Order: sequence, then C-alpha cells, then structure tokens
Amino acid sequence: MTRIACVGVGAIGGALAAPLMATGRHDVVLCVREPFERLIVESPARRVEVHARCETDPARVGAAEWVLLATKAQDVAGAAKWLAALSAPGTVIAVLQNGVEHVARVTPFAGPAEVLPVVVELPAARSAPGRVRMRAGARLTVPAGAAGDAFARLFAGTDVAVEVSSDFARSAWRKLCVNAASGALTALTGRTSEVLHEPGMAELARGIALECVAVARAEGAELADSVADETVARMLALPAGSGNSMLYDRRAGRPLELDARNGAIVRLGARHRIATPLNAALCALLSAQEKKS
Repeated sequence: MTRIACVGVGAIGGALAAPLMATGRHDVVLCVREPFERLIVESPARRVEVHARCETDPARVGAAEWVLLATKAQDVAGAAKWLAALSAPGTVIAVLQNGVEHVARVTPFAGPAEVLPVVVELPAARSAPGRVRMRAGARLTVPAGAAGDAFARLFAGTDVAVEVSSDFARSAWRKLCVNAASGALTALTGRTSEVLHEPGMAELARGIALECVAVARAEGAELADSVADETVARMLALPAGSGNSMLYDRRAGRPLELDARNGAIVRLGARHRIATPLNAALCALLSAQEKKS
C-alpha cells in the first residue's frame, strides 16, 4: 500500500484524504493537532465516511512516500517538524496551496523530498474536525512529469479529477487571478460573491486581475489580457452566497493568506518593475484590518 501523510486536514486536506482512504489502496495518516475518529466528507454527489488514523506527534511518524501539504501558505513553517519527520529520499511533497510560489515556499523545509506544486479547484468548508462539506467536485492540476503522473494515479477510481499539464504555470497564474480578486474584495467588504454586482466592483476586480496577468507574463506564463475578463465573468456567475476562504478566515479572525495571493503579485511585480497599485492597496488595507482585529 502507498504510504501517504496528510498535513493540514482542513477543508482541502480532508476532502482529498477521504477519497484516497476509501479506495483501500493507500495507508493514509492524518497529521493533526486534535485527533478525531471519523473523517466525513459530504458533496452534492455523495458522502464519504472513513476511519481516521490520526497522529498528533511528528516523532511517532516515519517517512512517507507522499505528503499532501494542505496547510495555508503562511503556515508552512509551522509544519516544519512534520515535513522533517515525513521526508526521505523518494518522498514527494504535493503542495496543495494557493499562489504561484509553491516550490520556493516549501523547498527550505523539504529536505531530500521532491516538491510537487498543485493547483486546487475545490470549493469546500470544514464545519468541525473531521467534517467537510464540498459545494462542487474537486479538480487538481499538476505539472507534466513522472511525479505528476504518479500523483494522478493516486486518485484513480475516485471522484477527484487530476489534470497533468504541460503548461502548469499558466494554470497557476489563472487561478491566482481569481484568488487575488475574489479573496481580497470579499474579505475587505465582508460580503460574499454578490458584492461583485455592486457598482464599480466588477471593474475593480478586472483591474486587479490585469495586474496579475501582467506579472504572470513577466514571469513567463502565457496569459492574454482576456484572462482578466474571463476572471470577472467567472466571479459574476458564482451562485449567490458563494464565499472564498479568505473571507471565511477574515470573519473568523484567522490570519489571512494575503502574502501568497495579492502580496505575491506585488512582490514579483516589483522584481520586474511592473506597477501593481491595486494589489498593493489591497495588501495595505487588509493588513491594517488584520492588525486591528
């Protein structure tokens, strides 16, 4: 059986660990702060309930063949002890996080393991430890190559769709366009997706995405300006009440994944001398709100 460890068993980690466990082909350990007996994931398609083998102490785990790192981007350093205990030559750490800096972010903590970036499309929320509700299906994108092919095989026979892409950077930056606009604007206003229908908000979202597109091109990703229009259209088509993890973190008073999203656009833009005033303003405003709370 394939030895898999999931570090960060929130909405994303739980929603992906459960179908892997249900196949019966994998030995999956859940690396958590609070143990729970059952992992239950509900989606429009079905309900998956499996026994949860939880571990709370990195000293009690050995090396894994695969590590699913599903913490928030800013929590990677906090997972360092888990990564050190789980990593060995031959280990692959699949980074299931937002942003475009997966490899740079995790490599300092990966030791001899290979780092595999993953773009995650998975609308879900955790209601309690071991309980996840998905609003739609899961789609993952990984770079083409041996590790990407092997990652796709892990999910064979599950409801999780995995695309192995020869143009991974484009997929990652397209996702960042959405995250940069929807996450920041909903978190800033405290409102779900309906806020995009307010006067001026769709155009603001388009401007945020256009800055992301400009930086993406400077970083080597082939994105046209039309991606910004597609981003806005996608956001306007969301069902009423749709939220974003940054909004939910803001409401709960948790740290925001701001640096990996809008912060990355500003930081990488500065490297290429590309002005990103809208994303810089959002970073300043949200950082000030975060400090106040």
